[in-house]
Amino acid sequence: MTETDPRRPGEKPGEQPIDPAAASDAPSVRGATPQAIATLEEPAELAAIYEQGLQIEARSQWQLARRRFFRHKLAMVSLAVLVIIFGAAIFADTIAPHEYTAQDFPHSSIGPTFEHSHYFGTDQLGRDYFTRVIFGIRTSARVAFLVAFLSTLLGTTVGAISGYFGGWVDNLLMRFTDLILTLPPLAVLLAASALLGQGSPYRVAIILALVYWTTLARLVRGVFLSLREKEYVEAAKALGASDRRIIVRHILPNTVGTIVVNATLVIGLAILVESVLAFLGFGVQPPTPALGNLIAKGQGLIDQWWLVTFPGLTIVLIVLCINFLGDGLRDALDPTQRRVGA
Repeated sequence: MTETDPRRPGEKPGEQPIDPAAASDAPSVRGATPQAIATLEEPAELAAIYEQGLQIEARSQWQLARRRFFRHKLAMVSLAVLVIIFGAAIFADTIAPHEYTAQDFPHSSIGPTFEHSHYFGTDQLGRDYFTRVIFGIRTSARVAFLVAFLSTLLGTTVGAISGYFGGWVDNLLMRFTDLILTLPPLAVLLAASALLGQGSPYRVAIILALVYWTTLARLVRGVFLSLREKEYVEAAKALGASDRRIIVRHILPNTVGTIVVNATLVIGLAILVESVLAFLGFGVQPPTPALGNLIAKGQGLIDQWWLVTFPGLTIVLIVLCINFLGDGLRDALDPTQRRVGA
């Protein structure tokens, strides 16, 4: 009785038999490296490659993050809406049908109408509210982006120094951060606006940035405490790299996800807080239009509902889109995320 040859047809002598179950889990695409195989996210992609024998190109972490972000539907829709809103604000001088200070007394206090190009109506002085809302978006966005930049710069610097060096440096910086966190933000902002002056968008942005850097500082500190013990950091120290080089070139790039997501959320928060300050009379002051002081102008005028509705809806839409965009960036920049279901 002859022994059956376990090899499949086409197999050469000396080759190991292929286990079909193992083959489904351990791809062996011709020319593909293990790093390239690891970049595949869907089982269907693996099946297509087995069937067709395609070549696979390895993707970097940034390419994978970009792909995950483009597949996040809410984030992409929010990004498109924000591009339209902020684009209208940037080109307000071209898009706006009127000057934001122009007064049309014969058509004052009228509701939204396409007649005379008053799409959002007019206020008591006959000023076109569509124009003022667009210019208000420009003012609020200028404040919000400056707040995000300054608070991100300050929070990242404090968190990186605290987390990397530890010891008394960490204790000193974190106790100061805790002190800022214990203060009521709105009360501090109102007091600072009264003492340091108000009305200038740049002054308001600096005041907001000095309050809203603390959350990012604690987040960056936590990441640095974890990463400073990694092998590649120890190897860089052994090779004689300076502390500055290790922080900037080796650890900081691994905190970009946390920093970017926090910066987007700070933009939305800054728009809300700036609007609150303007509504209370401590933010950007007339005649400069801002979304907050536009709402304050319509306060108590129930018969002129458009004075509050359109600036308020604009704020809500901007903040919602920024939050959805932040969610998409968080999912895309998180290396543990493999699939996007939104």
